Amino acid sequence: MVGMEIRFALVELVVADMAASLAFYRALGLEVPDGAEGEPHVDFDLGGGSRLALDTIDTIRSMDPAWQPAEGGHKVALAFDCGTPEGVDSAYARMVGEGHEGHLEPWDAFWGHRYAVLHDPDGNPVDLFAPLATS
Repeated sequence: MVGMEIRFALVELVVADMAASLAFYRALGLEVPDGAEGEPHVDFDLGGGSRLALDTIDTIRSMDPAWQPAEGGHKVALAFDCGTPEGVDSAYARMVGEGHEGHLEPWDAFWGHRYAVLHDPDGNPVDLFAPLATS
């Protein structure tokens, strides 16, 4: 349609435990609303006009009773720029030290980034990265 503007705005994750998910993303430094742990839907600003939404399984099934979780691997991953290779190592160590699940310890990827992977409380991969060298 003429005049219709479509732009990316939101990523939604389906979560089993809202409180655990909010604690995880808060620990990564996102500005998660306080007191939202018991809510069935929470969304918050990621900056740049994008938002992250978390919905409980019950919320999704209230709209789509036939909904089933994905099987056979992840269908989405979030990635966080840690600024420097040392930032990747530090963020990974801090998150694992706080009891969050580490999946792949930091490594130097062939595409020129320091990379590591955590799992959020629902098993979604959350990548930590930074360029190995700045130009």
